[in-house]
Amino acid sequence: MDGTLDHVMIRVEDLEESLDWYQTHLNYEEKGRWEADTFTNVFLGPEDVHEDGALLELTYNHDGRTYEIGDAWGHIAVRVPEDALQDSYDQLMAEGVEDYRDPESCGNRYAFVKDPDGHEIEIVKRDHGAKWSIDHTMIRVEDADEALGYWTRKFEYTEVPGRWEADSFSNYFVAPEDAPEEAMKIELTYNYDGREYTMGDAWGHVAVRVDDLDDAWDDLMTREAPDYRDPESCDHNYAFTKDQDGHEVELVTRD
Repeated sequence: MDGTLDHVMIRVEDLEESLDWYQTHLNYEEKGRWEADTFTNVFLGPEDVHEDGALLELTYNHDGRTYEIGDAWGHIAVRVPEDALQDSYDQLMAEGVEDYRDPESCGNRYAFVKDPDGHEIEIVKRDHGAKWSIDHTMIRVEDADEALGYWTRKFEYTEVPGRWEADSFSNYFVAPEDAPEEAMKIELTYNYDGREYTMGDAWGHVAVRVDDLDDAWDDLMTREAPDYRDPESCDHNYAFTKDQDGHEVELVTRD
């Protein structure tokens, strides 16, 4: 399978408010939209996003439901130039974005803001990729060995530079072996205190791009991935499995 991370999906309670937020503050543009009877999906990204760069999918359900963030999903991280962290954060503050964790409180290595629904967005310094493009998606895992094994065996991912082992937690980054640096990565965060996590429903899934949906699904079943929503149940447009902690992983094809 190709294995490139295609997009990350989050659920929003007010589509127009969310679209305005991402288009105004991160300069995203609409890349695609799917209007159904009960929901709307909108795909966003920078104008000059890399061909293997990930998009952000906003899902809006028409029934007015509300969502719980939970803590099993952590954040998405977006890129700014190496010398532009403070200026980029100051720009967001001047535009009225919520002041969550400023660069100084993060050792001037990164910063955090939140979108209108409370999804955390990390701002990271990178010398590659379009400004505000998605660098990684962080998820929390209860067993680091199982999580690394899942992505290695099921999706043929490898650990890439960025590992950070602290006194109370570790961060591991995984991606396809040959993925360009502009592609999105998965950050696995493992806390040493044995805590458990609540999935919530404000976060949806990460999507992995595959060359052939049925072949990729057969490979996952051979590798004992959870059979959550097979291609047939999704009209052969996509499929879903889950990782060892229950984070949903979508399989998609893209021309």
